[in-house]
Amino acid sequence: MFGLSETAISALVVLAVTISFPCFLYGAWIMIDNDPITWDILVWHLKYILVGLALTTIPMLFWMLPRLLQQFGGFGVFHAVIGLHAYAFLLFGFTGIVRIFRAKWRHDLYHDYDEDVLLDEIGGERMDHWRARLRIGVVGYVVLWIGAYLTGLAKFFIRYDPLRFL
Repeated sequence: MFGLSETAISALVVLAVTISFPCFLYGAWIMIDNDPITWDILVWHLKYILVGLALTTIPMLFWMLPRLLQQFGGFGVFHAVIGLHAYAFLLFGFTGIVRIFRAKWRHDLYHDYDEDVLLDEIGGERMDHWRARLRIGVVGYVVLWIGAYLTGLAKFFIRYDPLRFL
């Protein structure tokens, strides 16, 4: 691929995935630090989260998955299982995000925020459920993402021994 060795491409993948973590942290900080969440805040948050997801997902789809069967053993399986479970948590969280987004959009709370309107009131009796799904999904994704990252990093150091170049 592009005339690069497998070791060089692996190093670029590690770099991309490593860079994604600060994007996730900053995106989370934006949501934690701002109240109310307006449309501009949401878009600002999503810019960082989507960059982080792209930096993680693109290498997974185009570098990791095609090589999965060649490296199917021990660390490779463990890394893949943890990573896939992280994405399952992310999808679980998305089910909550969609409901929350629709409720706030329907009541125009992104553009015309009203402090007197509570999220629990506009989302119906299930809003606490959707908010819990979002929180569980995000926490599950982050915890398993860190686990997959650390196992992937260990796998990278064991397989390619990048320290030999120092």
